[in-house]
Amino acid sequence: MFKLSEIKELIKLLDQTSSVHELEIESEGMKLAIRKPDRSEADGTVIQATPYAYPFTPAPQPQSPQIVAPPAVSEVPAATQQQAPSAEGALHKIVSPMVGTFYSAASPETPAFVNVGDRVGEKSTVCIIEAMKLMNELEAEVKGEIVSVLAENGQLVEYGQPLFLVRAE
Repeated sequence: MFKLSEIKELIKLLDQTSSVHELEIESEGMKLAIRKPDRSEADGTVIQATPYAYPFTPAPQPQSPQIVAPPAVSEVPAATQQQAPSAEGALHKIVSPMVGTFYSAASPETPAFVNVGDRVGEKSTVCIIEAMKLMNELEAEVKGEIVSVLAENGQLVEYGQPLFLVRAE
């Protein structure tokens, strides 16, 4: 399974090179394809991840549209967070880095990764966003206390949608 941070790094590296326009990686039963758009396409790097059966069958074609991310990682909030307006002090929004389904726990039988009042560190997993059968763990990337959970388990979320409010330390 590809981690969100790894995908972001690959997008950044691909965006910084002029000689490579497409990248395909296969790992743990998943295939990740990233390509730069033609000038005629909409702005953004196209990311496509599909499961594959090894070694005898080709990767199935995805049934849903491709995920389109901004062309430069620098345009994505650096830590998938944005500082809230100064009137709110040191509250940070943890936002969804992609369109997908929000999951508060690793499975229905396990407790939520975080609840209101929990303390988190920069590497604390706060939720999972599922996109095209890929489970992407989202890290807090800020040290502090969870003030509010803004999404419900199983809810579809949009790119940039606030998911948590964290009072930073």
